[in-house]
Amino acid sequence: MVAADLYADLEVDIAYVEERLRDQLRSTQPILEDAAIHLLKAGGKRLRPVFVLLAGKFGTYDVRSLANVAVGLELIHMATLVHDDVIDNSDRRRGNPTVKAHFGNRVAMYTGDFIFAQALSVLSEVPDLRAHQILSAAIEHMCMGEIEQIRDLYSLAQNLRNYLKRIRRKTALLIEMSCALGAIVSNSDASIIRTLQRFGYYAGMAFQITDDILDFTASAERLGKPIGGDLRQGNITIPVLYALRDSDQRDELRKLISPTQTTEQVIRAITIVKESGAITSAQALADRYLKKADRALASLPATPTRDSLIELAKFVGQRDH
Repeated sequence: MVAADLYADLEVDIAYVEERLRDQLRSTQPILEDAAIHLLKAGGKRLRPVFVLLAGKFGTYDVRSLANVAVGLELIHMATLVHDDVIDNSDRRRGNPTVKAHFGNRVAMYTGDFIFAQALSVLSEVPDLRAHQILSAAIEHMCMGEIEQIRDLYSLAQNLRNYLKRIRRKTALLIEMSCALGAIVSNSDASIIRTLQRFGYYAGMAFQITDDILDFTASAERLGKPIGGDLRQGNITIPVLYALRDSDQRDELRKLISPTQTTEQVIRAITIVKESGAITSAQALADRYLKKADRALASLPATPTRDSLIELAKFVGQRDH
C-alpha cells in the first residue's frame, strides 16, 4: 500500500493544496523560485496536509481555510529540510539532488528562509489566535530539538528519554500540530481538538522511530538517500541505543562511533546494530506508539474519517521507505 491509497477520497483537495503550494513559492527572484520548486518537484508524501484535512472533517470542513494551515505547515517542513541538508552536507533527498547540491549552500540557506517566510505569509490568513500561539511555541521547540541533536552528536551518554524528547520536538510536534490546527480551524469541540492533538503526537513518534529504523534497513534506492546517514553524521538514534544496551558487541560498537569514523567502520557498526536485535526492539516501540494512537481515537465517532486516521498512522509507522 502507498500513502495515496489511504486518502483517495481527498484527491481533489490534496491537488488544491499542491496547487497552493506551487503558487506560494512563486517569486520575482528566479533563483529563489527555481530552488524552492526544485524541492517541491522532488515530491513527498504530503502527510502533514493530509492530517490537517482529515482532522478538519471533525468540524466544519472548509478546504480553503484548512489549506492555509496545510500549506503553511508543509512549507515549514520543507524549509527545515533545505536547512537540514546544508547542515548535514546531504547531496540526495527523495532520490534527487538536494537544493544544497544543485544550487550550493548559500542559495540553499536563503531558499529555506524564503520558504519559511512564505509559510508565515499563508498562515497569516488563519484568524484564530490559538493557532498562532500553538504554532509559535511548536517552532520554538523544533529549534530546541535541532540544537539538542547537534549537542548530542556522537555522544554515547544519552539515553532513551533524551532520544524521545528530541524526536518529539524535531518531528512529532509538527504532525501533532497538523492534527490540532486542522481541528481548530474547523471549529471542532475542545475535547476533539485535544484528542486529535494526542493522536498526532503518538503518530508522529511512530513516524520518526520508523524513519530511524529505515536508515538501517531500507535500500538506498527505496530510501532516496544513502543508508546509515544518521550514524555517519553522529546522530545516535533508537536502533543504536538499543544495540549499545543489548549487543554482545556493544564495546566494539562504542569504539566505532566517533567523529573520525571511516566508511568501513560505519558499515561494521550498521552490521552490529542489525545483528543485535535492536531493529526488532525499535519496531516494537513504534508499534506501542501506534497502539496508543489507535486508543486515542476511541472516543471519536466511528466514521470513515476516524478509520482513515488509524490507517494513516499505521502506514507512517510501518512503511518501508
